[in-house]
Amino acid sequence: MSASTTGALRIGAWDANPEPPEPPGALTCLTDAEPGRGLALVRACADLWGWQPPARDGNRGKYVWSELTAA
Repeated sequence: MSASTTGALRIGAWDANPEPPEPPGALTCLTDAEPGRGLALVRACADLWGWQPPARDGNRGKYVWSELTAA
């Protein structure tokens, strides 16, 4: 986590899967399906979110982040 000078809080997580994150459709969010449920929550609560692959040492996976601005 980090806070920027703009008053936003950035929260991120890394995982080993190099595929881009796929937000679930609205119907998936209403079922008991687990894949993508966390990203659906991030999309619903965050002001901004994104992802990026690791940039060095040939690491695999991805870093997914979200920002929450102060009210």
